Amino acid sequence: MRIAMISEHASPLVVLGEPRIGEQHLGEQHTHVADLAAALAGEGHDVRVYTRRDSTALPDVVAADGYQVCHVPAGPAVRVPRDELLPYMGEFGRWLAGQWHTGGWTPDVAHAHFWLSGLATVHAGRRTGVPVVLTYHGLGSFGKRHQGARDAGPPGRIGYERALGRAVDRVVVQCQDEVGELLRLGVPRSRMALVPSGVDQELFRPDGPVVPREKARPRIITVGPMVERTGLQDVVRALPGVPEAECVVVGGPPADLLPADGFARRLTALAESCGVADRVKLVGAVPRRQLGAWYRSADLLVSAGWYDPSGARALEAMACGVPVVGTDVGGVGDSVVHGLTGDLVPPRDPRALGAAVRRLLADRVRRFAYATAALDRIRIRYSWKRCAEQLGAVYAAIGTAARPVPAVA
Repeated sequence: MRIAMISEHASPLVVLGEPRIGEQHLGEQHTHVADLAAALAGEGHDVRVYTRRDSTALPDVVAADGYQVCHVPAGPAVRVPRDELLPYMGEFGRWLAGQWHTGGWTPDVAHAHFWLSGLATVHAGRRTGVPVVLTYHGLGSFGKRHQGARDAGPPGRIGYERALGRAVDRVVVQCQDEVGELLRLGVPRSRMALVPSGVDQELFRPDGPVVPREKARPRIITVGPMVERTGLQDVVRALPGVPEAECVVVGGPPADLLPADGFARRLTALAESCGVADRVKLVGAVPRRQLGAWYRSADLLVSAGWYDPSGARALEAMACGVPVVGTDVGGVGDSVVHGLTGDLVPPRDPRALGAAVRRLLADRVRRFAYATAALDRIRIRYSWKRCAEQLGAVYAAIGTAARPVPAVA
């Protein structure tokens, strides 16, 4: 099957080569697209990924890990913040339609990643009869609820997301929370297919290098961009209830830029006010290939986000044989089985978080049991091969329809 994957701002080449833009700004969409495209290609599909050209130095097409990456001329060939890309999505969609009409390669199905990609893909699909699948990678309604005026999404995002959910042939949701949110937006349940993200089990595994640490002091690790929704402040507030443990924070800008980062400064100030500054270590961004060594250095991962549709960090830690204490939201709530592979607590509750971490650090036998069960769960349910097989079934169900896609209101 010929599969077009559209990822307007998050190129998979960021994973395959040196990053051209920090994960702080991309979230995890670029790794998801890279791993999924490779897995689909491994299943025998002909895969092309379309991403916006953000540099004049980029070739038109790049051969990647069994698939092609096509750079789309939409807007200026410079880096543009994701939330400023909306005006260029019509141009992106027109270019796709032109290519699919006259370029000698027309996909059987187009899979858009993020709502902006959805707008461009529906535009192209409507003109070519190519069925459209959409993965949101986060919903604006969640951001608005949790961050209010601090939510940086462009005006109208929620309305676009609602319309897209009714316009595309399938919405691929990553967790049960997302199903409920889309139902509240008026997206029919019959349009949804629940397919959890996978995890790279070659990169994230229990054996391998380990970052050195002080053995006498328990170590917890938390991984993610330095933004409020990741709950890093709740982790710091929980630390007074976890005596002696150190907390390693991986993510955000590179280490040399941390002193200039506003969120990092606020987190450091919070640690000082909580009396735990000597136990909080900000590492900054690390290359993805080194992340497993950081997971394996820890006694457990804390994932305290308010909203996390994929639960990618929890999956990576579990694949490394590291138990998880996480908030019962999104993909974390789906992937972590409470009392079996980790412990779940309510979001925004530092006291409950601290108590759960303290209990688990004090129980070596339980940590071992959790780690063993987590590895089994990852191997059975969360391989990228399994994800590709599930999506292949979704594509096959709609790929022969080839009907015009309704316009987005």
